[in-house]
Amino acid sequence: MMRQAHKRSKLRTRAVVAAAALLLGGGGTAIVADYASAGASRDAAGRDGGSSSRDARTQAAAAATTLSCPDVGDRLQDVPAPARAEVSKGLSQLDAQVAQAYGRMTESEPEAVLGDLQRKRTETIGRIAGSLRAAGAADTAGTSPGELTGLSGCRTSKVSTAAADDSSRSLSSRLGSGGMPGGPSRADFADIRNAPAAKGTPAAARGGSTGTFTTVCGRNENGHFNPDNVIVTPGVRNGAHHMHDYVGNKSTDAFSTDASLAAAGTTCTNGDKSTHYWPVLRVLDGKAAPDARAPGGGHDGNMGTILRPASVTLQFRGSPVTKVTAMPRFLRIITGDAKALTNGTANANASWSCAGFENRQLKDKYPVCPNGADVVRTFAFQNCWDGRGTDSANHRTHVAFARADGSCPRGFRAIPQLVQRITYDVPAGVPFAVDSFPEQLHKPVTDHGDFINVMPDSLMARAANCINTGRTC
Repeated sequence: MMRQAHKRSKLRTRAVVAAAALLLGGGGTAIVADYASAGASRDAAGRDGGSSSRDARTQAAAAATTLSCPDVGDRLQDVPAPARAEVSKGLSQLDAQVAQAYGRMTESEPEAVLGDLQRKRTETIGRIAGSLRAAGAADTAGTSPGELTGLSGCRTSKVSTAAADDSSRSLSSRLGSGGMPGGPSRADFADIRNAPAAKGTPAAARGGSTGTFTTVCGRNENGHFNPDNVIVTPGVRNGAHHMHDYVGNKSTDAFSTDASLAAAGTTCTNGDKSTHYWPVLRVLDGKAAPDARAPGGGHDGNMGTILRPASVTLQFRGSPVTKVTAMPRFLRIITGDAKALTNGTANANASWSCAGFENRQLKDKYPVCPNGADVVRTFAFQNCWDGRGTDSANHRTHVAFARADGSCPRGFRAIPQLVQRITYDVPAGVPFAVDSFPEQLHKPVTDHGDFINVMPDSLMARAANCINTGRTC
């Protein structure tokens, strides 16, 4: 694939911070000042003086304004190979345009920003539609190339930032009345002890597969980071607009191919060359990170110190009702939705908890963990495959989740279910958040995990056999 690097966004850290602070009603501005002024006068609870201004900030910060645009990529379910490079480039440009517009919301009237954004999106979507026509795509899952231009309009939407849980005084005082600039807000945190107990999984039936296969790939000790997304936007630098942590394959970036992944080294101890990646988790400690001005970092509104995981567990599990079929090599799976704040939660799939409390899981909150317990982040991937391709145009329809009884939807077969479990030793009382697109406000519901199976076929066969015979490998 030809290397297609899109022009870097003119979005700058200062613009993103200013936009986010204003969109949060001013509450974020106080936090920026608080972290920037180490000598500021504060009381024992970490509050600044001036009750009237604080009350005003509290009222103004009850809601944040963000941008919501139709997800063009999610509508594309049949992209011919000749059009994929242009489509990938266009999808990345659409994301950059939204980020730029979000950064301009403080300096221009919303109507003007939305109008300019729609014009840019119309042009870009037109190029995507043109490449689809040229490649002979008459219809993409009910949306013809011509109809794609109807997805160019965006709107502003309100997001509540009212505090839902004040169980951690230290955390609440650091987050202030509204939240951090650009998110998260106090409403995004909840005491794990107040979360409902998780529902049980279906009991294994005769013919089920109860074994497990674990691959050990480290905690990204080699510092493999980049803001690319080779699954969604191959051939485009900074296609994700947020930083990713990688374990496993040592070479993964925007320009990786099946051949380059197969030829690369790995951090896994068993020769597994698979790629595992997810948005980094940052502590919002006011310290300048090395990527404070870089794409995917502060350039795209992602600030704070990147936390290295305390542990990473990559385990493949079976089906309670049937044997599993070995995954095909180079199968690509994304779980969760990086745009769930504006797309809705239909594809959201991250779980948050605390070590020692994993019978309780949070889907749309970051956990406040007691007694210094590690934060636990879990991605349970789709466990059914359509038996055909290793990917689909929208990167979703070739795989599916099993139904409540453990069986796969019609036309799908069970495959080993990847469960990525990542833990972090988060400093007590310090807020944290995942990297996100700027307009997604670092919400926990936008968390997501990515996987490309590059196991040698013999290793995958061994994994499926372990699972099918009920062994722990």
